Amino acid sequence: MNFVKSYHHVALFVQDSEKSLNFYKGLGGKIVFSFPMSDDNSKTIYLVNLGGDAVIEIVPRGTGEAESNARWAHIALATDDARAAYDFALSKGAKSKIAPQDIMLGTKAVCNAFVFGYDGESIEFFQEK
Repeated sequence: MNFVKSYHHVALFVQDSEKSLNFYKGLGGKIVFSFPMSDDNSKTIYLVNLGGDAVIEIVPRGTGEAESNARWAHIALATDDARAAYDFALSKGAKSKIAPQDIMLGTKAVCNAFVFGYDGESIEFFQEK
């Protein structure tokens, strides 16, 4: 069974959201969605469409961690069933990062789950409701 419909987005941890947002907008990107960070409502997460299926999620550092350089946070894969995709990934050797959860991202209802792949990469299964 194929659980993944397509790539949804790649998340990038950034030091300065405004500078990063202006950079990607300067490349022709358009903000398609934004929502406040769950752990710091004074910061906003942005999804920027660079054209076609190329979507970048701009994630400001909200955990208080020192971050000298930006880095990719995770890849999100669109699916019709985040729970089944998560369970399947675990059955194939992935390690759980965040169990499936129904959440609101701003005004968007989603179910998402995170696993670590074989090389420690973070993968999000992203189901829009």
